[in-house]
This record gives sequence, structure tokens and C-alpha cells, in this order.
Amino acid sequence: MGALLALASAACYGVVDFAGGLLSRRVHFAAVTFLGQLGGLALALGAALLVTADAVRPADLLWGALSGAGSGIAMHFLNRGLSRGAMSVVVPVSAVTGVALSVLCGVLVLGDRPHAVAWLGILVTMPSLWLVSGGGTGPRPAVADGLLASAGVAVQYLGLGQAGPGSGLWPVAAGRVAAVLLLLPGAVRHTRRLRLPPRRCAEALVIGAGAALGLILYLLAAQRQMLSVAVVLASLYPALPVILGLALLHERVTRRQAAGLIGAAAATVLLTLG
Repeated sequence: MGALLALASAACYGVVDFAGGLLSRRVHFAAVTFLGQLGGLALALGAALLVTADAVRPADLLWGALSGAGSGIAMHFLNRGLSRGAMSVVVPVSAVTGVALSVLCGVLVLGDRPHAVAWLGILVTMPSLWLVSGGGTGPRPAVADGLLASAGVAVQYLGLGQAGPGSGLWPVAAGRVAAVLLLLPGAVRHTRRLRLPPRRCAEALVIGAGAALGLILYLLAAQRQMLSVAVVLASLYPALPVILGLALLHERVTRRQAAGLIGAAAATVLLTLG
């Protein structure tokens, strides 16, 4: 069940990245990021109120808030990179580096001990993510966006994974509050960026709600699965934008991307079995 929840989280993030990338090219990326966090906050609060929490400790909320700060950073720099048309650079750099940082912390700090099959899946995942996104090479600003986003991704996953199972979904809600507060000063300084047509505003809110749903699924997965494995499975999201681009935008898949998709499928099987 944990593996399926992590893969469902990856599916959510894949759709969010695809939709957010398109929207960030039409309106300012900062508006997509901030309004998205508001949409995520609304969904997370509603879900937290509906799901029973046995014991919400202050530490759980603090871990959730730390995770939310990572989310805000990750989405800001990811959307900035996507707005520059650098998807083939930002996505693989953020995904691969984020996975590496999370796994290293899980093993060295949290004491995770994946089985040999899971380790093989982890090792297959990193080059697969790079290939599926085109094996991005590009200008320094795009690489910098990807690296900064990857640090946020690692903090997001590791922080949320520390929340206790009795806290329900309140750590996710606390994280959305933290993300909104982190991004609020920039939004106040540049209110013009937030003046979007109603349709674009609604799109940004829905994209953010989708990201919050992805985090909820990841939290449930981390409670049932080894953290380092849950992170890697949830980080397979870059494969989905490629598939959506093929199906909806009639893009062509290169040999490199095809190899990456095959590798991602193999990694999914290995991590699920491990």
C-alpha cells in the first residue's frame, strides 16, 4: 500500500508540474507559486478537518512547517525555471539532486536500511530521471534554479516524513501555512503580479491543490514505507509530463527519453518489490 500511495503522489506531482509549467509561461511564475500555495492551503485544511487525528504534537506541526518552507522554495525556483522554458534542465536537476539528498539523509541520519533490491531501484532511478527529462544541459541560471529547487524538495520530503502517524493531515496543513507566510512578503511587494484573469487565477489555485494532494499521499506513504524508498517512488513524477506531452501536445519522445521511461518503470518494480 505504501508503494502505491507514493506512486499516486508522483502522479499528482507529474500533472502539477505539467500544468504549472504551461501556466508559468503565460503569467508570472511568482503568481502561480503564491496562488498555488493558497489553493493547497484550502485543500489541506479541509482534508485535515475531515481526517481524524489521534494526537497532534507541536513537533509534528513544526516538522510540517519545515516541510512547507521547503515546498515554497522548491515551487518558487521550479516555476521560475519553467517560466524560462528550461523544463529539460530544471526538472532533471531538481528531481535527481532532490532524490540523492533525501536518500543520503534517510540512510545517514535517520538510519534507513533499504534491501539490496531497493538499492538497485534507487540506483536505476537517478539516471532514469535524468534521461526521461532529456538529460538537461543548459545555461547556469537554469541549473541554479534546479539546484535550489532540489534543496527545497529534499527538505519538503524529509520534514514531512518525520511527522507522527497520530497527527493526521495537520502537518500538511501547517506546511501550507508556512509556505504562504514565506512567500507573502514577495507577493505584497509585487501585487501587480497577482492580478490575473479569473480563469488563470482558478488554474493556479487548482494546481496548488493538486500539489497538496500529492503531499498528503506522500505523507500516508511515508507512514507505511521506508522513507528513502517512499521519497524515490514519489520522485518519479518527471516521467508523467513526458507522457502527457506525447499524448496531449503530440510531442516526440527521443531515444534518450524512451530509455528513461523504461528505466523508471524498472525502478518502480524494483522499489515496490524491495
